[in-house]
Amino acid sequence: MGIISAILVFGVLVFIHEFGHFIFAKLFGVKVLRFSIGFGPVIFAKKWGETEYALSLIPLGGYVKMYGENLEEGIDESDRDRAFLEKPVWHRFFIVFAGPLFNYLLAIFVFALLFVAGVNEFLPVVGEVKKDMPAYSAGIKTGDKILEIDGRPIKYWDEMSQYIKGKAGEKIVLKIERDGKILNIEVVPKKTVVKNIFGEDKEVGLVGIVPKGDTVLVRYNPVKAIILGLEKTNEITKLTLVGIVKIIQKVVPADNIGGPIMIFQMAKQTAETGVASLLAFMAVISINLAILNLLPIPVLDGGHLFFYIIEIIRGRPVSVRVREIAQYIGLALLIALMFFAFYNDISRIVSK
Repeated sequence: MGIISAILVFGVLVFIHEFGHFIFAKLFGVKVLRFSIGFGPVIFAKKWGETEYALSLIPLGGYVKMYGENLEEGIDESDRDRAFLEKPVWHRFFIVFAGPLFNYLLAIFVFALLFVAGVNEFLPVVGEVKKDMPAYSAGIKTGDKILEIDGRPIKYWDEMSQYIKGKAGEKIVLKIERDGKILNIEVVPKKTVVKNIFGEDKEVGLVGIVPKGDTVLVRYNPVKAIILGLEKTNEITKLTLVGIVKIIQKVVPADNIGGPIMIFQMAKQTAETGVASLLAFMAVISINLAILNLLPIPVLDGGHLFFYIIEIIRGRPVSVRVREIAQYIGLALLIALMFFAFYNDISRIVSK
């Protein structure tokens, strides 16, 4: 089941990305010759209308073959208005941009779906108070229910935890319920150095309390779920971009870079923990795929978009020679990155 789920995740992500290119090409009147999931030799193909829909051997991506997208291809006068390169630059820009855009929209949709289905939230009830920490000194006890912090109503543990982390060394007032009585307790979160997800030191405020563990399933209406889905997608997008910068800065080791094998393994593992985990994983990978494709590397969508932006500014396309050289360099970089990712994936397997 895990292997099938991993294949489905790959398939959905590739399909959505290529469908973005496909639908915008159709929208702007470009003739689409082939819509393929996978690269290399065609395993199965079916022509419907003017487009051939194919399943190809190498399941590491896909492509949309558009009429007149290469300079060396001949263009019939009767179909010139349907050729990709004959379209205005802003048409070409949005056709290329649509692939990453659809991956981004997929992430929002999946997260929104999960919020509609419901997420488990810890209730703000204290399960343990650690000795020699501010909460213990202030008199907070096991079983206390936190109602407010500094006058802010608290519904779930996480929102309380995040607020406290941002108040290191500052006095806060907790309104708690204990045995039917309401108490106000002052506490100063202890300045504590912890590691963030990139392994860097970060100062946060801690009071030394642990949740009891009681949870509630929180379901959101579709409108609120979409808003939360957008916020979650933006949060992961920001973390991913920061992560790329940290790798360049060598804060995060380059051996953390993973390829298809690692993604396949992670998809298999998350599938075994449940559908919700698999969907969340798919949304995260979809965001990563969107960002990767928007990098300004020739042969990737971002490289094409970079040239289109230059064309818009200059009023004319970049010369064929410059584009060809850039394509060779971009392809070399991409192949090197793929080999490096595969090397890391295999090293992880061997070292286990």
